[in-house]
Amino acid sequence: MHEKNLAGLVVIHSAPTALRQHIEWGLNSLLGAPQNIFWRDQPLAPGTVRTTLEYRAPLGTASKIATALKNWHYLRFEVSELGKDGGEIFRCTPDLGIHRATVDAVGTILVSEDVIRKALAHFDDVEIRENLERALGKEWEVALEPFRGVDLQEIQRLRAI
Repeated sequence: MHEKNLAGLVVIHSAPTALRQHIEWGLNSLLGAPQNIFWRDQPLAPGTVRTTLEYRAPLGTASKIATALKNWHYLRFEVSELGKDGGEIFRCTPDLGIHRATVDAVGTILVSEDVIRKALAHFDDVEIRENLERALGKEWEVALEPFRGVDLQEIQRLRAI
């Protein structure tokens, strides 16, 4: 039995300041109610802002949010929804585009049999590795990791004061 509403998370790592209101309108529309969105400057990309938003919504909402956000180029974001049976994650950067992955209940990426077969269809070790890394979203992980660390860096800086 599927849960009616899944826990979701939207993390916008960087968005041009000029898009802030448009993003808020889009999220409010997709989530069906005004959201309390608090924006902060993104020090890794001057002229951009960042935010995190938790939500509860029906299955498939993360996909709708990711689709809407990817239409605004220049955004770096992650959207996830997770229930007791698992869910999905979406990651996007301006250079790489969007990556979608199915995850289990603890957030581990699940790679389908078809993806593994496709990766193994090549005899080149490097190409097999690249195909599997792409399925796992390694490029997106590497690109987004510095942005994920900004909050931790701010906490450490505040504690040092």
